[in-house]
Amino acid sequence: MTKAVPRHRRRIASATTLTAVAAFVTAGVAFAAPSNADSGGTATLSGTTPGYATASADQGQTAGAAQLTVRVYLAGQDAAGLDAYAKAVSDPNSASYRHFLSAAEVRNRFGASQAQTEAVTKWLTGAGLTVTGTTTHWVDVKGSVDAAQKAFGTRLHNFSTPAGTLRSNASDVKVPADVAAAILGVAGLAQSTQHAVTNHQKIDNTARGPVQNNDPSCSDYYGQKLAPSSAPAVPSGYTTPATLAQCSLVPSELRDAYGVTKTGLTGKGATIAIVNWYGSPTMEADANKYSIAHGDKPFAPGQYSEVNDPSQWTHQDLCGGGDFGEESLDVEMAHGLAPDAKVITVAANSCFDSDLLAAEATIVDNHLADIVSNSWGEIMYSTAGDIDPAAMKAYDQIFKQGAVEGIAFDFSSGDCMNGDAYSTATGLNCDPTASRAQVQWPTSSAWVTSVGGTALGLNKNGYSFEAPMADTRSGRTAPGATAWAPGGQTFGAGGGVSETIAQPWYQSWTVPHSMATTLMDGTKTAQPKRTIPDISLNGDLYFSSTLVGQTDQASGTYSEGGYGGTSVSAPAWAGVLASAQQAQWGIPVGFANPAIYARGWLTNDVVQTPRQIAGSAVHSVVFQYPASSPVAGMYRLISYGVDEGLPAARGYDLATGVGSPNAVFLRSFGFGR
Repeated sequence: MTKAVPRHRRRIASATTLTAVAAFVTAGVAFAAPSNADSGGTATLSGTTPGYATASADQGQTAGAAQLTVRVYLAGQDAAGLDAYAKAVSDPNSASYRHFLSAAEVRNRFGASQAQTEAVTKWLTGAGLTVTGTTTHWVDVKGSVDAAQKAFGTRLHNFSTPAGTLRSNASDVKVPADVAAAILGVAGLAQSTQHAVTNHQKIDNTARGPVQNNDPSCSDYYGQKLAPSSAPAVPSGYTTPATLAQCSLVPSELRDAYGVTKTGLTGKGATIAIVNWYGSPTMEADANKYSIAHGDKPFAPGQYSEVNDPSQWTHQDLCGGGDFGEESLDVEMAHGLAPDAKVITVAANSCFDSDLLAAEATIVDNHLADIVSNSWGEIMYSTAGDIDPAAMKAYDQIFKQGAVEGIAFDFSSGDCMNGDAYSTATGLNCDPTASRAQVQWPTSSAWVTSVGGTALGLNKNGYSFEAPMADTRSGRTAPGATAWAPGGQTFGAGGGVSETIAQPWYQSWTVPHSMATTLMDGTKTAQPKRTIPDISLNGDLYFSSTLVGQTDQASGTYSEGGYGGTSVSAPAWAGVLASAQQAQWGIPVGFANPAIYARGWLTNDVVQTPRQIAGSAVHSVVFQYPASSPVAGMYRLISYGVDEGLPAARGYDLATGVGSPNAVFLRSFGFGR
């Protein structure tokens, strides 16, 4: 079967279709600002001017009659109390551990009060803006540039950027002093090309029989089949004898590998939410067909549900509308690793932060799930503008409210290795606008579990070893060739050290101080920072790809193919966590990181060279395209296990975190704290 490779690189948007973002760096530009809507004094929201808004890039003032939309994020009540309770309820050493609150209790205690919302609304409408929506998290408004300038105490100008001409506030936002405490941030004044992307890639691979591996182009387990004589000899130092890469893995093999089968746990009683943008109309049918084909149970009536309104979808040209491979992957992995858990997909209306935040908030405000899996992210530092700090604060507010309710959030760590210039130039899932080595967001939030990737090697009985998720591939090489076609580093799990986020308490005893105080560019920092990932599971693209089934919406044809990326790892972890909840008698794990680091010594410690593959300088397999591929019979030489800039070693590392789960790790959740 033919598998088209979907687009996953961030696409550049036109200025007329962009959402707003404000950068971390305040530009040194002085412009005369209009008087604020409130004459009784103002407060400046520092750091709200994007870095691209410089005097040299200024193209003049934006037309006053031009229309725009703005979101004002609300700080809510008792932000310090929310932070403290989210930590206490998640800390096994706290007296408040697992004393979760209901969604209504969280809303009443920590959400924006009616008085706060009314005060913010009065200020905005008084400036001439029209309110289009309010929640306990934000107020949305629309109106003219003139009205926005009056409300936010700044001028809006057009600026030349690598992404084209973008509108932005020319100085930091000012708000009335009497509402400043109610405001978390403002988004919408400055335009940006920033949006989330999924963390997966698809390869041409074959579907397998329902109960057995039987494809001649791949191995049922590591080392089973020798590479055909028509493939070129491997270079000196590569693994010999050369063997064929493993066939794409299915959920039963992952359950066996990570100890789920051994424990007898199935995720019963837990609910997993999948957040992505848009939604496949055939998702449940596809998941059922896939499960039955590979020896698993389909969803029972009522076990799968959706929150999805296609009439509200926007930006489909920018966000890959119509490609539902990510959703299929997420649902099939979550259901496959936790066959008895409920699964609900919550479809954001686009891949922009405003819509993704709305999806996450819907889950928290209605307590739709115990575990929320997210296989997407965005870079933080771009030549076209950095990530919006207001959105980051809003995400963290929602994550902390979720923690208080006992909801766990996980995010894939990304597929661009350490994000340096070399990775960005060669990686399949890298953003070419990245301005420096970096970690993704929201996976680097201190309030989510960052899930990295591994290359999983099986033996006849199941788990054999894991190495870091990283592939260097040759070019496609024809049978009978005497040498491999040139290639390069292609794929690797994301990881690294955050520039801006302080080290959370749960990492302080596990992550080496020298690691947490060395930024991605080698700069030393006095205070330790957040490092990712936290934990890892299989996600490799060529060495141990995962089989996924979906229906092509254009042709109506269902087919299966191999996928890789930390997009595989994140929903698989969600399934494992559902079984952990079952193990502790149905009590939600909640924010999982304290529990993960407390059990780090029980995981599979993933290192650069597992003893099972020692003996060659370069660990390699031969990937052969199957008979169903348009390039059937051709080969690639794949070396794996060396993640660019992220070495794996004993204990915690930036390639795989504390390691991967197993039966002992999983059973420990039934033993109390």
